[in-house]
Formats: sequence, structure tokens, C-alpha cells
Amino acid sequence: MCLGIPGQIVAITAPERMMAMAEVSGVRREVNVACVAGAELGDLIGQWALIHVGFAMSLIDEEEAAKTLEALHDLGEAQETLAQMAEGDAALAGPGEGV
Repeated sequence: MCLGIPGQIVAITAPERMMAMAEVSGVRREVNVACVAGAELGDLIGQWALIHVGFAMSLIDEEEAAKTLEALHDLGEAQETLAQMAEGDAALAGPGEGV
């Protein structure tokens, strides 16, 4: 299973190589758009795509992108909470006792 992260295509950077600039949560990264390209690469600007290991794998709408980004944010917060709980349990156990 692979996880695609939503990113918005903001520019075409190298049409001869099918490369574009995508913005993912405020970070810009060059991605290959060969899997989602139509006749005109410029039509991709403003579109949302699921990005995986540097490739735009499929186009999605803005609503789906927002829902996915929110879910990923929530997962990150849950992971952080679990890590803090584990640290607290280890501190309560004391040296040498482990959890």
C-alpha cells in the first residue's frame, strides 16, 4: 500500500521532462506529472494531485485534498500524543524498570 499526499500543482518547471512544481502544506517540491498529464501541461496548474515519491499519481478535487490533509494532520497529532504518553510512562517507571 502506498500513501499519496495531496499537493497543488503551481507551475510547470520542465515540460520536456514532464516536471512541475507542487505545493504540499506550504512546501514546494518538483514532481513528475507524466501519470496525470493531458494534452496541455499548463492545464494542470491549480489542480490537486496525490503525490507519492516524487510522482503525481492521480488528480483529486480540492475537497478531497482538504479532507486528506486534515486526516494526515490528525494522525500526526495522535502520534505525537502517543509518544508523549510513552515518555510519561517511562518517566514514572523509573530507571531500570522499563515499560
